[in-house]
Amino acid sequence: MTKNLFANKKLLITGGTGSFGSAVLETFVDSDFEEIRIFSRDEKKQDDLRRHIGNQKVKFYIGDVRDYRSVENAVVGVDYIFHAAALKQVPSCEFFPIEAVKTNVLGTENVLDAAIAHNVKNVVVLSTDKAVYPINAMGISKAMMEKVFTAKSRKSNNTVICGTRYGNVMASRGSVIPLFVNQIKNNENLTLTNPEMTRFMMTLKDAVNLVLFAFENAQPGDLFVQKAPAATIDTLAKSLKELYNSHLDINIIGTRHGEKLYESLLTREEVIRAEDLGGYYRIPADNRNLNYQNYFSKGEISTDNIEDYNSHNTERLDLEGMKKMLLKLDFIKKDQQYYG
Repeated sequence: MTKNLFANKKLLITGGTGSFGSAVLETFVDSDFEEIRIFSRDEKKQDDLRRHIGNQKVKFYIGDVRDYRSVENAVVGVDYIFHAAALKQVPSCEFFPIEAVKTNVLGTENVLDAAIAHNVKNVVVLSTDKAVYPINAMGISKAMMEKVFTAKSRKSNNTVICGTRYGNVMASRGSVIPLFVNQIKNNENLTLTNPEMTRFMMTLKDAVNLVLFAFENAQPGDLFVQKAPAATIDTLAKSLKELYNSHLDINIIGTRHGEKLYESLLTREEVIRAEDLGGYYRIPADNRNLNYQNYFSKGEISTDNIEDYNSHNTERLDLEGMKKMLLKLDFIKKDQQYYG
């Protein structure tokens, strides 16, 4: 962590009581930040987190990203923002899509407008692989959110606005891993949607490192993606069964509302423009202007022979590889003294 970057600075984490926001807080609480503000709408979760963290530099703000005034109240005096507040559940967004728009799209606009108005140095916006070729309401709202931060970054004055796009963050809120573990502990058969479905796999620590990388390296409008392995849901379920010495059956229940067979982290068009930074890809903003006359005679590079970067064509984890990743999760590692 770059000391001079955060020394005597203030950080705001929206959605700071969620699994992702909390992981970012856990990392940054021992950094050189002078103050860390947690912004969310759930006072019970805030109280739980306050007791768990027990650090006076962490301040809690009740509010909702849908309400500009409450956002602005939390932004005043802040140097950095990590924007994680969102509706993330695919099925609930399918049934209530306008709520996803209000939080994920309009809420993001509120955060960015407040950041620009108050000269925040850097804003990192959290996105998801579901924003790539979206087929569900959650992914569509996140894709629109990406368009919003890109547009805002063009006229953001001294505020650097960038984004990070993630695949499946293991054991985060809504992840299937805690569900499978609870089913095993309760002696219930595991419920699998589609055994051939693949998902990117990354730990919360990996995800937080991407946030750090973005804070340190972003130019306005950049989107950062971390390279990640993937696994089938069948491999994930069988790996957990082996770790927990379970002989329970696996029941195939079928795909849920709005689910994809596989997820993509980069479109074909983004792969062409992406800069390979080793462990990460950087996708610079498309900053062409509205003078389309310039593009009548000269088009884009052909994407015919280019593949998107997806969970079907990335590194595929086998049972042993998946188990090694699962053992990076503290609660699974702890359980091994009883089940391993």
